Amino acid sequence: MEPGSGAAGERADERAGERSGPGEALLLGVRHHGPGSARAVRRALDAARPRTVLIEGPPEADELIPLAADENLRPPVALLAHAVDEPGRSAFWPMAAFSPEWVAIRWALEHGVPARFIDLPAAHTLAWQRETDEHPEPPGPPPGDGAGAGLRDDLRVDPLATLAEAAGHDDPERWWEDVVEHRGPGRRDPFAPFTAIEEAMTALREPYGAEGGERDALREAYMRLQLRAAQREFGDGAVAVVCGAWHVPALRRRTALTADRALLKGLPRTRTDLTWVPWTHRRLVRAGGYGAGIDSPGWYAHLFASPDRPVERWLTRVAGLLREEDRVVSPAHVIEAVRLAETLAALRGRPLPGLSETTDAVRAVLCEGSDVPLALIRDRLVVGDDMGEVPATAPAVPLQRDLDRLQRRLRLRPEAAERELELDLRKETDSERSRLLHRLRLLGVRWGEPAVSRGSTGTFRETWRLRWEPELSVRVAEAGVWGTTVPAAATARAEADAVAARGLAEVTGLAERCLLAGLPDALPTVMRVLADRAALDTDVGHLAQALPALVRSLRYGDVRGTDTGALAGVAAGLAERIFVGLPPACAARDADAADEMRRHVDAVHGAVGLLEEAVGPERGTPLDTRSHARLRDGWRAVLRVLSGRDSVAAVVRGRAARLLLDGGEVERDEAALLMGLALSRGTPPAEAAAWIEGFVGDGADGGLLLVHDERLLGLVDGWLTGVSAEAFTDVLPLLRRTFSAYETGVRRSLGELVRRGPGERSSVLGADSGTAGFADDLDTGRADAVLPMVRLLLGLDGEQRNATDTDTDTDTDNDTDNDTDDQLTTATT
Repeated sequence: MEPGSGAAGERADERAGERSGPGEALLLGVRHHGPGSARAVRRALDAARPRTVLIEGPPEADELIPLAADENLRPPVALLAHAVDEPGRSAFWPMAAFSPEWVAIRWALEHGVPARFIDLPAAHTLAWQRETDEHPEPPGPPPGDGAGAGLRDDLRVDPLATLAEAAGHDDPERWWEDVVEHRGPGRRDPFAPFTAIEEAMTALREPYGAEGGERDALREAYMRLQLRAAQREFGDGAVAVVCGAWHVPALRRRTALTADRALLKGLPRTRTDLTWVPWTHRRLVRAGGYGAGIDSPGWYAHLFASPDRPVERWLTRVAGLLREEDRVVSPAHVIEAVRLAETLAALRGRPLPGLSETTDAVRAVLCEGSDVPLALIRDRLVVGDDMGEVPATAPAVPLQRDLDRLQRRLRLRPEAAERELELDLRKETDSERSRLLHRLRLLGVRWGEPAVSRGSTGTFRETWRLRWEPELSVRVAEAGVWGTTVPAAATARAEADAVAARGLAEVTGLAERCLLAGLPDALPTVMRVLADRAALDTDVGHLAQALPALVRSLRYGDVRGTDTGALAGVAAGLAERIFVGLPPACAARDADAADEMRRHVDAVHGAVGLLEEAVGPERGTPLDTRSHARLRDGWRAVLRVLSGRDSVAAVVRGRAARLLLDGGEVERDEAALLMGLALSRGTPPAEAAAWIEGFVGDGADGGLLLVHDERLLGLVDGWLTGVSAEAFTDVLPLLRRTFSAYETGVRRSLGELVRRGPGERSSVLGADSGTAGFADDLDTGRADAVLPMVRLLLGLDGEQRNATDTDTDTDTDNDTDNDTDDQLTTATT
């Protein structure tokens, strides 16, 4: 019933309503997500047998209540309300198995009694969010506020903490457990707890006025209107209300009917859709983002499910978890822990051991005083990863239904606990799973996050970390504006993102994601935008950032079966533009800009190497042999220009010289000549140090180059010893950054070589040979010593034994073994 609406009977009763309140309705004030409150609600309903049950929640969800009887609707679940025009604007009303609202709903369904939600409609709640742009919760807390939510406006108070303090307790959670959660089920008066709670809340609200905060006043006015309507329909004594304890005094208070209607008049509203969505125990925790949550949902679920001997059953579960982690826990440990928990509760004056007593007992007896296993117990049991389920008959946007269908077909069940998923893209099912996860990431539904594959570095391997959060249901509803199926929605979103992209690198990254997601229909639009942006962008840095992602995309055609021919020409054209613009862009740069250009040079070098693989003639791509050779030779020419042009930043010149050396384009003599020129007396020390960083500042490889090339090490050593004391102070930080990246063994070898001096380095590097680090002849004795291990690593020992056990040609086998040994000796040496 909307504010201000009513039938003739309501208008006839209006004068009486001016002077009458809710009458003798059964008001059950609860702490939401409290197992003691849930049990008390069930006992009170069994005793009162009301003809209708009113529950705090959005009234638009009334038609969803019958779904709670479906065996496939398993808590924890939540009512999700989202604005039709703005799916991202949403609100949740979570319920666990131990929530009093859920117990009331189930009781009503089991006894054939109508149940209704009576809180402020979600249409007003979400409209209020849009206008106030405040915290994304409904105005006033949703059904998780309970006794501990307090006022949300200028007046803020925690009723639970206030009552606990008045009782002499400094811990509100422990106080609530003692007076409510641990009350035995055999009490004679099932209504006594609610009477006491109502009196306490009335006393607490009295100093703050009748209405309290603005949001609470609106919600309570609407609840009173719904309560009056139910009383007219079913009678005063036939209505039970389950709501947060804080609201009970306001619902009991006598108010004018016209005043409540006037308060609600003119509230903003928006079109909304509601449905059930899975929730998790972890999201019920306050720190999980649900502000009206609790600290220990797993513990509360255990208390609700185990009314008899809860401590013994809990400690048995703890022991089982520790045994799964290979810790020694015997039945005697459990018995002793139970005794200790009960003793602690008696010493502390508590009726039953609570979570703090059981935790102390577990720490002392089962964990031997260590807090490390306790962290596991809290994560797995006290909080837990329980996740609810929702039946397929629940209302959902078409995109959600398509996602559910794909999850069932691909056997990818949403789970609250994080898990790793290893995919082999050569298998059809794994390939489809990969495409689904990539498409969801394009839509902003980050169910999975890519991780580093541990078993293989091949492009046919993918590793994902999967974890389903309840908020992802909102993201799916929000993504529903792009299409009714996952492929169609991802395609539409990719096309829109391509048009809206600001930079060239963003477009190339989008092209890469489209290939990973298997969206061939989106590629034409993305490629058109990519070609336009590449033609207009003149910033070499932007081009260098865009090329690696584009080249990586070319490699996906083999494993995923995607046609990447359209990318080859764009990548080659982008590379040629970089070749032309890179040398001028590397001139006249300060230290930070020069270091950035060095990273661009590294990125382009790696991309060109991959591009040669991806667009070579043997790959069947549109580029012919001549184009392929021009691409390779063009980059080598750019590196030679960068290494020899004085106007180029020193760190870039050093890096170009090193890349030429690694690629075999220059000999060691020429590399030594370039280093000698860079480290000559006429070069400023800071510039020389930058050149050294570019040449050998790439981790272990740079250090090994100096270890095995005495001439290069001698040049660096000679230059460093000739630097003046004043200049040395300036270049020391740069040199320290360069050499600190080397591994410990490399640094030790360099230090030993420098200590020995030029005359003694040859004996360290290898015999008196002309080439530092290499002997004149192969040392077969040293190589033979490692042959058994090499054969073992290559799996050749097993083959040799099998050959010996069979009646084969012995001479042939011996010849083969001898050839293998010769090859291994040469390779090892």
